[in-house]
Amino acid sequence: MTVTDSSQIPVDRAEIERAGQEHFDRIVAADSRIEPRDWMPEGYRKTLTRQISQHAHSEIIGMQPEANWITRAPSLKRKAILMAKVQDEAGHGLYLYSAAETLGTPRRELNQQLLHGRAKYSSIFNYPARTWADMGAIGWLVDGAAIANQVPLCRCSYGPYGRAMVRVCKEESFHQRQGWEILHALSHGTPAQKQMAQDAVDRLYAPALMMFGPPDSDSSNSDQSMAWNIKRFSNDELRQRFVDMIVPQAEALGLTLPDPDLKWNEERGHYDFGPLDWDEFWRVVKGGGPLNAQRMQRRREAHAEGAWVREAAEAYAAKHTTTTTALIGD
Repeated sequence: MTVTDSSQIPVDRAEIERAGQEHFDRIVAADSRIEPRDWMPEGYRKTLTRQISQHAHSEIIGMQPEANWITRAPSLKRKAILMAKVQDEAGHGLYLYSAAETLGTPRRELNQQLLHGRAKYSSIFNYPARTWADMGAIGWLVDGAAIANQVPLCRCSYGPYGRAMVRVCKEESFHQRQGWEILHALSHGTPAQKQMAQDAVDRLYAPALMMFGPPDSDSSNSDQSMAWNIKRFSNDELRQRFVDMIVPQAEALGLTLPDPDLKWNEERGHYDFGPLDWDEFWRVVKGGGPLNAQRMQRRREAHAEGAWVREAAEAYAAKHTTTTTALIGD
């Protein structure tokens, strides 16, 4: 009997690619899930790695404006709630880095991309949190925009990302409620407190709407992401959904949204809203925002200060691996 050496069998890479593409297309067409070991187009892998890692970076950078207010929270209860929220955001970053790693890029490399300025994070975190009311506006507007964007991602075609988003969205819903409660307390307090709340909303409303990304006409990745079922709605569709959601909430708060063009359109069944300053958006994305330099400086400092923790964890892991290998060998 002749034994065939499998290493000598010619590999038709074109055939493997064709079969992989067909399998991938069937899964996407069936609205099912791609898993890490499945074949996937390189463009799909790169798009997801960029999106998930930027999402993770945003969670980590987004801890900064809120952590800055922990020591100045107006009560012990507020302090405890804000600490829990910041801890949640750290956890979200870890879930998302883990999901991104399943696509083949190590977490160390993802972090280096951020620290060296090669990766982006949400532009909203480059604006200052000037007063306690900003903690409310961030929770209500920023986390509210995140929920509008992220709930559809629970159905993302890439399994690890979609599953991570289920827990993230559940926790984000508490964050939005926390922001609402802060603004409600302020808007129903003294005239000075209500003005503080209104000022925070005035400053963060437009940047929150820009969180969904540029207009569809200027979004180079949106169509392909929707074709792959990574995204379910376009940037403009998500922005419209968010505006429709927050207008009645603002009325309940007794606050106004800073948009003179905001009005109900009976024919469309949606609220019309005014144009956004996309020049400002791109300026912030490219590093020209009020706090871009400060946010990145603080992130680099934190990374350097945490070096001993990473070294200790790596040493422990290496020791554990050596011990386990020795026991198995015995």
